[in-house]
Amino acid sequence: MKKDLHPSNYRLVVFKDMSNDYSFMTKSCIDTRESIKWEDGNEYPLIKLEISHTSHPFYTGKMKLVDTAGRIDKFRTRYNKK
Repeated sequence: MKKDLHPSNYRLVVFKDMSNDYSFMTKSCIDTRESIKWEDGNEYPLIKLEISHTSHPFYTGKMKLVDTAGRIDKFRTRYNKK
């Protein structure tokens, strides 16, 4: 195997799905500035997710409506002032 191929800074990290407040802990080497107090009383780095397996339509079987039209209208009204 090649030396120094894989990162060496793996640690426990909490991932939180912001759409339904589901959290899980796993090992990762991703950098973050936020942290959260976990169930065991220790503080761990926090990664916020927009979607996870608990909120993804493929796994849940429910379609989730995303308000893209509202965002587009806001953009057009903001930058259409000529």
